[in-house]
Amino acid sequence: MPTRPPLVLAASSFISSFDRFAVTPMLVLIALSMNVPIASAVTVASGYFLAYGLSQPVWGLLSDRFGRIPVMRAALLAAAATGLISTFAPSLAVLIAARVLAGAFMGAVVPTTLTYVGDTVTHQHRQSALSDLMAAQALGTAMATAVGGVLAHWLDWRVVFAVPALCAAVCAVLLGGLAEPARAAVTGGVGSHIGGVLRNRWALLVFGLVFVEGAVLLGTMTFLASALVNEGMDVAVAGLATGAYGVGVLVFSRLVKAINGALPVSRLIAIGGTQMIVGYGLVTLDTNLATVIITALLLGGGWSFMHSSLQAWATSVAPEARGTAVALFACALFLGSAAASAAAGPLADSGNYAVLFATAGAVAIPLVATATYTRNRYHHTQPTPA
Repeated sequence: MPTRPPLVLAASSFISSFDRFAVTPMLVLIALSMNVPIASAVTVASGYFLAYGLSQPVWGLLSDRFGRIPVMRAALLAAAATGLISTFAPSLAVLIAARVLAGAFMGAVVPTTLTYVGDTVTHQHRQSALSDLMAAQALGTAMATAVGGVLAHWLDWRVVFAVPALCAAVCAVLLGGLAEPARAAVTGGVGSHIGGVLRNRWALLVFGLVFVEGAVLLGTMTFLASALVNEGMDVAVAGLATGAYGVGVLVFSRLVKAINGALPVSRLIAIGGTQMIVGYGLVTLDTNLATVIITALLLGGGWSFMHSSLQAWATSVAPEARGTAVALFACALFLGSAAASAAAGPLADSGNYAVLFATAGAVAIPLVATATYTRNRYHHTQPTPA
């Protein structure tokens, strides 16, 4: 069996992450260009995250029934079309609608690639393979926040939506050469299939943990760039600074891969969670270029250590419905990020970034403690990994 994901899957994950995070450094530019408040422009990001999250159960069911590759190809083609609509959107309403649709279609990519890894890679090598996918996603994130900010500053923010749209179409074509993996036969109706996962108490726990993680990490991280712009920083510089998150994921995901198996998973969660807490503490005390770069790096470490552990956990809790379980996991992640983005919008609009970051750091403390304890309990109640 393979021990790493195919290159085209990594490329698809890269594009999905680029499309998801490219808007982060552009919120202020979109607000200025369309003459709307920042809180209204934030809807472009939160709407995308919300659609991305809500679409997950649908993609999970479809991939379990019709296959991983057909679902990804169709979704990428649709995402390419809505990405081009975003590029030429004449108003904020049209842009929001296009981004919501793009989020719904791009929502198929990452959970389906994770499921593909779960289908084709043994448990022994799974977290290592997931780290490879995470590195591709991290590179997409870094390119989105860094290159996206530069393109938006020197050319036009609309160009940043066109790039992932075209690349998504190319990936859809290339995925046609990838073999469809064997998967468990689907029995019963849609309700019984989802119900089987939702009756699994460990699955529900993982979904709850990742919901809070999405709010603390992804939802709040969206505002790092706008916090710098609020301090008078150029949007291109702010984008490059928050691009350190992708660098952090790249570096720390390699470290996680190297030490995979040497430390218990609960310890990895504790390390990643501590990085998140320290990072938000820094920008709460003082928001400047240096603290934002350090925080972005630490959040990349939090994602690499903590999220990769939760992600691998999600691929194991319900192996008989892996696609649905992983899709619900991603749904919870992005619902959490959308909720946090929407809730924090008014704070960002009034410039209260210290309160925003302090809240995220405070919520992270019980999250990390709960995740560490329960993952250790799971390890002792599941002697045979799935």
